[in-house]
Amino acid sequence: MKHACLRLSKNDLGMMNLNIEDAGALIDYLRKVDAIGDEETPRVRTLSGGVSNRTVLVERGAAADGDWVIKQALSKLRVEVDWFSDPARLHCEASGLRTLGKLLPSGTVPDFLFEDREHHLLAMSAVPQPHENWKTMLLKGQLDDQHVSQFARNLAAIHHGSYQRRELLMPTFEDRSHFESLRLEPYYQYTSSIVSEAAGFLQALIDATRHRRLTLVHGDYSPKNILVYQQHLVLLDHEVIHWGDPAFDVGFSLTHFLSKAHHLAESRMDFASAACRYWHAYAGDMGSSPWQADLETHAVRHTLGCLLARVAGRSPLEYLDKNERARQRRAVVDLMQATPATIDDLVPQFLERLK
Repeated sequence: MKHACLRLSKNDLGMMNLNIEDAGALIDYLRKVDAIGDEETPRVRTLSGGVSNRTVLVERGAAADGDWVIKQALSKLRVEVDWFSDPARLHCEASGLRTLGKLLPSGTVPDFLFEDREHHLLAMSAVPQPHENWKTMLLKGQLDDQHVSQFARNLAAIHHGSYQRRELLMPTFEDRSHFESLRLEPYYQYTSSIVSEAAGFLQALIDATRHRRLTLVHGDYSPKNILVYQQHLVLLDHEVIHWGDPAFDVGFSLTHFLSKAHHLAESRMDFASAACRYWHAYAGDMGSSPWQADLETHAVRHTLGCLLARVAGRSPLEYLDKNERARQRRAVVDLMQATPATIDDLVPQFLERLK
């Protein structure tokens, strides 16, 4: 099969408790739905890194059309605190994968193969080897201007391109329930219950985010969801994609540059400069839209919200130690009291408060 959508009916499915991390069960399933032939026995390898899905690599060998990645959504996420989300979100990801393939340059997202709504399962083409996770590279201090530029241009293409096609795309992505359960509640609402001095700021941010419905929003635009293959960034994990506030994507992604600037003291100024270059490259590619006048203001607020959420929310950044989390919390709460006007103001003020 080459990049085709399997049509799976209930009559084909008898494995209601399928766990794709069970290699034997997955291979039986793939044969049952004619995704692979009876003579084919691919190698199945569990992939790590995500908390919301089971993810496996299906290595089909040289005789097949290419390797696959198969994801299966979990209803209870793999984190220390209780965190639940409807596994039907995976089918939003399938829609996102198909749509982003049209908005972004060829090869920027994997090819959609098939989905199964009974087992909340999605299959896509695997990114060829050798590739490396961009987050891993950044934590080694490997910061490449070309990668930062691609990261910015791709986000601008998603926001600008979807706005241009808003009449077509808005109805497809109007369901924001997965964004609520995987972002607004665990990042902003939960954090506001933990950090009382930030509660007013975060509640106002939640309210504004719910009312700003402007473009397609990826919702998980992060270096951990980027593979670097032949110097080209490949974007993964689209399960919270929705029609909403583009400033969330900007703040969410800037948080990763600034948190790494905090963590990697020897590369601090490099990451700070990259954060500013990223913002200006993104803004320069956005063209003109009537809602862009206050985009930067909202992006600053989302950056502060996410910087705090990643040290006090349900999903803290694992590379920050206890002292770093406390220091980042203090710095951000202080900045929330007198919010910087621009990204260029925010970056040095954040770094200054880390001292």
